[in-house]
Amino acid sequence: MDLDTLNVAAADAAMLDLLACCASERWAAAMIDERPFVTPDDMLTAASDIWWTLEEEDWLQAFAAHPRIGEQSPGNDRHSTWSRTEQAATTSATDDVREALAMCNRDYETTFGHVYLVFASGRTADELLTECRERLTNDPEEELLKAAEEQMRITEARLKKLLEID
Repeated sequence: MDLDTLNVAAADAAMLDLLACCASERWAAAMIDERPFVTPDDMLTAASDIWWTLEEEDWLQAFAAHPRIGEQSPGNDRHSTWSRTEQAATTSATDDVREALAMCNRDYETTFGHVYLVFASGRTADELLTECRERLTNDPEEELLKAAEEQMRITEARLKKLLEID
């Protein structure tokens, strides 16, 4: 897909494409309202600007669409396929690391009330585990903002994939 196609797509089709990038319905609706985008950079700027105006509940909606680190998202839809690719390194992790990641995910969710969200692309399972453990020391407000930053990184990467740009 290219930017022109996204700009002229019917709202319901554009919504599905955008929700694959970020599962916040309010974010996707606002992105649709911002069209047309002149350049991909304009789209990425709008994506970030909109994201940082949303409420906590919108962020949590986006977070909830992600599988736990180390788990695979079922399905053949774009979101699931991208998620599996982003977490590819966890599939080759040792059993000990996978078990530790599962435990860290549970501890994180108990502590913060949402899934451990991290930009996983290009990172090893050991790195993701280390970061999870480090982030468990954050206070809830600090961690919510960190998870929101990570979601925005994921969103930007997925928007680039959607438009097939580097």
